[in-house]
Amino acid sequence: MISETPLSTARPEPGSFRDPANQVFYVGDQVLRGMDPQAAEDWQTISGGAFLPPLIAAGKVIGTETADLTDLPEAAGRWTTVLRHERVPFVSYPYEWSFAMLRDAARLHLEILQAALADGVTMRDGSAYNLQWRGAEPVFIDVGSFQPGGDGEPWAGYRQFCQTMLYPLLLQAHLDLDFQPWLRARIDGIESGQMRRLFSGTRRLRAGVLKHVHLHDAMQARNASATTGAVRAEIRDAGFSRELVQATVRAVAKLVDRLDWAPARSHWVNYQQTCTYSPADRDAKTAFVDAELASSRPGLVFDLGANDGTYSRLAARHARYVVAVESDPAVVDTLYRDLRGARQNRILPILMDLADPSSGGGWAGTERAPFGTRARADTVLALAVIHHLAIGRNVPLPRILDWLLALLPTAPGPGAGQLIVEFVHPDDPMARQLLANKPAGLFADYHRPEFERLLTERCEITRREELPSGTRTLYVGTPRRA
Repeated sequence: MISETPLSTARPEPGSFRDPANQVFYVGDQVLRGMDPQAAEDWQTISGGAFLPPLIAAGKVIGTETADLTDLPEAAGRWTTVLRHERVPFVSYPYEWSFAMLRDAARLHLEILQAALADGVTMRDGSAYNLQWRGAEPVFIDVGSFQPGGDGEPWAGYRQFCQTMLYPLLLQAHLDLDFQPWLRARIDGIESGQMRRLFSGTRRLRAGVLKHVHLHDAMQARNASATTGAVRAEIRDAGFSRELVQATVRAVAKLVDRLDWAPARSHWVNYQQTCTYSPADRDAKTAFVDAELASSRPGLVFDLGANDGTYSRLAARHARYVVAVESDPAVVDTLYRDLRGARQNRILPILMDLADPSSGGGWAGTERAPFGTRARADTVLALAVIHHLAIGRNVPLPRILDWLLALLPTAPGPGAGQLIVEFVHPDDPMARQLLANKPAGLFADYHRPEFERLLTERCEITRREELPSGTRTLYVGTPRRA
């Protein structure tokens, strides 16, 4: 049952405004979708068909049910139908996914589209933003994009699919260029004209490029002045059929399956073998973190600087969900593939530079939410990361601590969350290596007493432990809230 919270307390989803007939909003912890008469009629037809219930049952499409409007009296005058959706544990965006994650999201999108087409249904959208994750399992969330399809209708979402999924995959698979900065810079994805310039000469002969980049761009240029209706009519008159759309989608699915990326090996991929931890340090650190997580049993954990996911896996034994944040594309891709193989649905790996965290984007800078506002973590793990930010990226210690603590709940007292942080002393081999590349005296305040002073100002330190090497100290702090 939907709670009796008045709809006046409803919060619109900032990213759901482009389709006025079909909008997402929140009431408390509920995710709801309001539909106007036409969208409601389409939903009744589609939900009663054969293709959708098996996909929902398999977890490939987000869990969805029709809400009782008598429990939402204020919705009755605005929406014909309101749907209630399952809530994903944490919202992420395609520019935070690794290559294999984006490829698996594209595969799922195409699988769902093929099932829909076989049932006389199509999808008006083809955006990567229509997918989210339960750990290492993608899930399609935009049920409002389904609509009854007519014969002779083209693949309406083809351009969006290319710009937000296929082109990024081609970019990384064929040119070994990270696609994430491209998607972060432009919410609509990579334009065919940009791709065409990147894939000139013999590069145009690489798999998928000639047809889906060069030919697609030429077709767009030819029809630039034509209306959408005129283009659709031209396509129908040319004998375009549902079977041809299905064949096109199958061909794109085969292309996506063929695309792969083998990243160059990096220091961070083999970090557990190359890091400076002694076995005694590693054992003590693991025991410390495990004991704290077992005691607090957090709901959501952010593991910042997760590397190969060692501590994310440890956290998943005690937490409901873990977001593993790492900045190296190869490391995130390797971690994702490992988690996918283990069918791990409680750890979400995301690619993000902690010194440049995902900010707001899209319309008015709010259509895509900044990382730090999407959820509050019950526990923030910042293990072996402070020195990289402070020395490697020149971020002052106070600012680092303030940002970490801002990821925790804002209310004081029980439930305020905890920070588990590791301070690497300046005489540690890794810190010395970083300091060797900096001007002498630049980091005079980077030392343990100053770190403890800053942490104590902001937190009640409930536990601390120096690792056996004597060059690293672990702390647990609960924030002091003004």
